[in-house]
Amino acid sequence: MANTIKEIQKNRAKKIEALKKAGFSAYPVEVKRTHNISEVLENFSKICSAKEEIILVGRIRAQREHGKAAFLDIKDGTGRIQVHLKEDKLGEKGYKFFSDNFDVGDFIEVRGVLFTTKKGEKTIEAADFKMLAKSLRPLPEKWHGIKDAEERFRKRYLDLLFNPEVKEKFEIRTKIIKELRDFLDKKGFLEVETPILQPIYGGATAKPFKTHLNALDIDLYLRISPELYLKRLLVGGLEKVYDLGKCFRNEGIDKSHNPDFTILEFYWAYADYKQLMKLTEEMLETVIKNIFGKLALEYEGKKINFNPPFPRIEYTEILKKYTDINYEDINTAALKKEAERLGIKAVGGKAEIADEIFKKVCRPKLQDPVFVIHYPAKAFPLAKPLDKDPKKSGSFQLIVAGMEIVKAFSELNDPILQKQRFQEQEKIFKEGFKEAQRMDKDFIEALEYGMPPAAGWGMGIDRLVLLLTNSHAVREIILFPTMRPK
Repeated sequence: MANTIKEIQKNRAKKIEALKKAGFSAYPVEVKRTHNISEVLENFSKICSAKEEIILVGRIRAQREHGKAAFLDIKDGTGRIQVHLKEDKLGEKGYKFFSDNFDVGDFIEVRGVLFTTKKGEKTIEAADFKMLAKSLRPLPEKWHGIKDAEERFRKRYLDLLFNPEVKEKFEIRTKIIKELRDFLDKKGFLEVETPILQPIYGGATAKPFKTHLNALDIDLYLRISPELYLKRLLVGGLEKVYDLGKCFRNEGIDKSHNPDFTILEFYWAYADYKQLMKLTEEMLETVIKNIFGKLALEYEGKKINFNPPFPRIEYTEILKKYTDINYEDINTAALKKEAERLGIKAVGGKAEIADEIFKKVCRPKLQDPVFVIHYPAKAFPLAKPLDKDPKKSGSFQLIVAGMEIVKAFSELNDPILQKQRFQEQEKIFKEGFKEAQRMDKDFIEALEYGMPPAAGWGMGIDRLVLLLTNSHAVREIILFPTMRPK
């Protein structure tokens, strides 16, 4: 680029002044638009034969001048079309005014009739034009495939502008969320909202973000999960509830983690974890088929088939298969040594150490959808133990492509046992496991009023979208992922 950015900005600022002197605003309030571009392209012959004058709007994406005429490509949110401007149509002053003051990147309004060029290009012949928004910075000449991927995420607006496949991923994300909501709504679930700011964080094993509310002079936490509030609603008599929104965990950033993320959680009174597995299969089958028309999708070069039923495999069996660790027979000290041998930091109790081993060693080997069932009872402090084997919980995780997509279990509704579980978590918190869950006395009090048997379910929306759009990392399907400041 011959001129520096500062020189271009200075030059375009002068053009804004020229527009003002001519009696026009570079950023007018009113906009006229009769059609969007996709409507015009779909009904081109009909509009063209009627010689109907229309008004289109869009951003100039390309500009080619040929003597006393110019061709532009303008693009709105629906498509792209060519614009033809001629001096003999606009007048010498009018054409010069355009040539002198309008640039690639500007948003414009064009009034005219449609025609087809000799090369077969669908075009609007400009009888008049208007500036809608003057761009001060030039659009990059090259953006697609930029080497510094982080720059794409920092300037997502340019990423969307230049890469149609990126826009398509976010359109699919919106469809996925809509389908999930529609599915639950049809099943009789009620969407509710729970607090983002909470006096005690809970419902998951994670570090929170802490803040302070000046009005009440109290410390609060950004929620790590809506779980404990949704279960309070079960106590209050609501039987099917869900919350779809943001949660925040002060943890690492990697392929499948972002500090703020979107979660879907629902709670179903008088159901258990086995019913949840069937519902999960039905949900994914419905959502995927409605959006993609098929159940076999490609992810990072491998086919993943979402055709139910998915296998159900015991957690301890998988741990044994891939690590040769017999969870039921090994003690905490020996498990710590195994973790250290595998290069895994051993923090927390036996269940927490085993979980780290499972995440690092076993989970990456699980590609096709599989329900890993019956986690150790102490792995999920909010889950109900099995009646016939209290050392295990009525729980599962849905693992796909080495990622946890869903975590679910029959909910613990015994207030005495729940209090004991919280006390155990407080103990390992003091021993250095900062992701441990904390004692929530208000929640225990709610349970003491009685909560019906219920099953709870949580899905990371970002991971599901990552999977279904064949994206490598969650940063690709979060519009504005968390980035280190420049």
